[in-house]
Amino acid sequence: MGKIKGSTAERELIQLFHNAGWAPVRVAGSGSARIPAVDIVAGKSGNVFAVECKSSRSSKIYISKDQVRELAYFASTFGAKAIVGVRFDREAWRFFALHELRDSGKNYVVDKSVAITVGKKFEDLIKTP
Repeated sequence: MGKIKGSTAERELIQLFHNAGWAPVRVAGSGSARIPAVDIVAGKSGNVFAVECKSSRSSKIYISKDQVRELAYFASTFGAKAIVGVRFDREAWRFFALHELRDSGKNYVVDKSVAITVGKKFEDLIKTP
C-alpha cells in the first residue's frame, strides 16, 4: 500500500473508531521505526486493539511475517488484542485475528473474497469484549 493511500486508510479507520466512542491514535513512524510498532492503537473501557492496517486495489493483500511478528509482540507487551484490518477498494473494513491469517509461505495473505465472507465487520469487532 502506498504511503498516501495507507495514511488515508488509517485516518478513515481512526474516524470509525472515534465515531463509535473509542479513543484511537495513529502511531507515528509505524512501518519505519526500528522498534516494533503498529499503525493504530484504539481503546475503550479496558478493551484495547493494536491494529496493522492494509488496503489494496487488487484482490489480495500480503502482510510480511515480520510485520505480523512485530504486531504480535507489540500487542502482547502493550496488553492489547492484535488485529489486522484490511480494506479493499469499494469495500468496507474487515478484521482478522492473527491466527485467522493464511500463511502463503513467505507472507500472510488475505483474499478479497475471504475478507468479505469471513472477515469481521467493524460493528462486530467493537462489540467484542
